[in-house]
This record gives sequence, structure tokens and C-alpha cells, in this order.
Amino acid sequence: MPNGLTLAVEERPWTPGVALQLLVPVGAVNDPEGMEGAASLLEGWLWKGAGRRDARALAEAFDDLGVRRGSSSALEHTTFAAQFLADKLEAVLGLYADVLMRPHLPSEALEAVRQIALQELAALEDQPPKKMFAALRRAVFASPHGRNPSGQEAHLKAISAEALRADFARRYAPQGAILALVGGVGFEEARQAALNAFGAWSGTGAGYPPVELAPVRTLHLEQETAQVQIGLIYPDISFEHPEFYSARLAVQVLSGGSSSRLFTEVREKRGLVYSVYAAPNGVKGYSYLTAYAGTTPERADETLRVMQAEIARLAEGVREEELERTKVGLRAALVMQDESSRSRAASIARDLYLLGRVRTLDEIEAQIAAVDVTRINRYLAAHPYQNPWIATLGPRKLVAAE
Repeated sequence: MPNGLTLAVEERPWTPGVALQLLVPVGAVNDPEGMEGAASLLEGWLWKGAGRRDARALAEAFDDLGVRRGSSSALEHTTFAAQFLADKLEAVLGLYADVLMRPHLPSEALEAVRQIALQELAALEDQPPKKMFAALRRAVFASPHGRNPSGQEAHLKAISAEALRADFARRYAPQGAILALVGGVGFEEARQAALNAFGAWSGTGAGYPPVELAPVRTLHLEQETAQVQIGLIYPDISFEHPEFYSARLAVQVLSGGSSSRLFTEVREKRGLVYSVYAAPNGVKGYSYLTAYAGTTPERADETLRVMQAEIARLAEGVREEELERTKVGLRAALVMQDESSRSRAASIARDLYLLGRVRTLDEIEAQIAAVDVTRINRYLAAHPYQNPWIATLGPRKLVAAE
């Protein structure tokens, strides 16, 4: 659109409902220095009244339209999700335009929002895996990409209403924002409704800092716990890499179900853990593989050694039956996801954010089908997973981590 907002519509005329995903490039990664957690505070504060309505009237307006909604602030963006009947599109977009362009941001409501954010941050102490990974991500990145989206306690307590309003005016802008709609609405109707609602929205936003990595290292968080948390982060290839689907299929072989290598070798054969997995992750401009295990202090050293050995063993290749089983499972997951309008709207917004285009289900399936054993094994031999950042949380450092 003329102001920089991107609109994407997937028409599904057979359904009377619409799923909305609105992505705004406001997250922890571009929080101002000394204001980590500002994006999180803003996401909660926006709902305390907008346009001609106070907080209660705003909530009632959404309820009157039958809107099921939610919002969240993450590392790179804030997202607003909704589901509603197609004939309510213009009214629903009008409400979101009030929230994004004309919020009240009342001083008296900020303290309640701040307390919720502080409680969320404090809850990390009761969630050792999350606490461990928060520290590990901060160790991986020298740039703000290692920040915790929940913020820092001292910053959350110190942020003033005036500073937060100035931050809202600077960062909440249409440039780089994405509005994805999936369901029983036509593109032209949606385009006109979006223009009516957001056409006057202006601004360029804050942009993103470049990704910078810190040197690979191992860290330990000492905490008297009955379980040891183990986390690893390996460099991986990006969405744009021609062998992206080879990499995704390899990770599914490693950790795609109860027959996967990590589950079989670490849990089933040796009984080392209560939980173990690996999953692709990343930020815009850098991808990585995350691996996790939770185990007892007595078995932690062996767990870490076996995990690293299994991940390294991928470089030796996968078997035909492993690859075929993985393809079937991945395709089934894609088909199920595509059936959900809500999931499809989220994937459209994510593709536009990361790739600048939308992948169709047919394209993804064709790319997966094109990966055979020779191709994936050639890729794995050339791109072994090695030299990870490691974090542990528990009563002692692990010898294996040294």
C-alpha cells in the first residue's frame, strides 16, 4: 500500500469466516537502549482505550463483533491475531486502526501493565528451561537479537509513560507492517477496507540492527535444582539457502517424533532424559538449530555427550526409510496446518516478513519431494552440525561441557 503496509489475502470463498494476522515490526530487538521490555509494555498498554472508546468499551466493541482475538510481543515483532465473520471485516479493521493509530495510552493504566510484565519476567525463575535458553541466546548474539522479549527488571521499573509514548510514536508505523487475511473475503474488498482503515497511517518505524554473533562459548547457571537443563545452539542455513528443505528434513530425522534419532538414542535406549528434542529456529538474517535435554545431575554429562554425538552423526548421512518416514510426517503436518485459516494467516505473515514472498503449499510439497537420499546426504556431509554454544543450568558444571 502507499504508506508501506503490505496486504496479503488468500481467498477461501467456501468459508464464512476470516482469520487475520497483523505483524508490526516492533519487538525487543529494536527496543531503545535502556528500555528493554518497552515493546512488551506497549503491547499491553495499547488495549487500555483507543479512538472514542475507553478500555472497557473497546473490549465490548470487539465482543459485539464476535471477534476472537489475541496479541503478543516477541523478539522481532508484535502480532495481533483475530478470527471473525467476513461481513464484519470493515468494522474489525476500523477497531484495529484505532488501536494502532489512536491509542489512549493513559498514565493511570501503565502501572497495571508494568506489574504484569514484571510477573511474566519473574516467572522465568520457575521455568528453568526458559531461563537457561534466555541466557544462551544472549550468549550467542552480540547484537540485540539475544535480548529477552520480556525485558529486564530494572528497565521495566524505570520506563516512564512519557518515554513509552515517544517510543510508540517512533516505532508503530506502517512501513514494514504486514496484514494477512485468510477466508471468505475477496482481495478488492479487503484492499478497500484496509485503505479505509489504515490509509492515513504514516511513519517509517525503527528498522532493525544487523545480526552480530558473539564467540562460541559454554556457560553454566548454578541453581539448586533436581533436574539439569542442557541447551545447545548450532549455526544453520537460512530460508534463502537452496538446500533449506534438506536441512529441515534432516532435523526431522534427528527429532521429528518417537522414532527419531534423539528420542531413540538418548531416551529410549539409555533412559537418560525425561525430555529431549532439536528444532530449527532463528531471526531474520540468521538461522540456528536449538537442542534441549532435561535430565538428572548424575546423568547430565553422559546426556550431553550422547546428544552431541547424535547431532554430529547426521554428517554420516540418513537412511532411505528415515527420509521417507520424515517426508510423510512433514507433509501431514503441512496439510493439517493449511486447513486452519488461523495457521495459514500466521504463515503468510511470517513468509512475507522473512522472505518477502508467500510460499504455497504446492511449492513446499514439491521442494520436499525433490530431496532424495543422495541429495540430503551430500548436503549433510558438506554442512555438519558442530561447534555449538552450550548452556547448562543446575547444581554443578558439567565435565562434558568443558
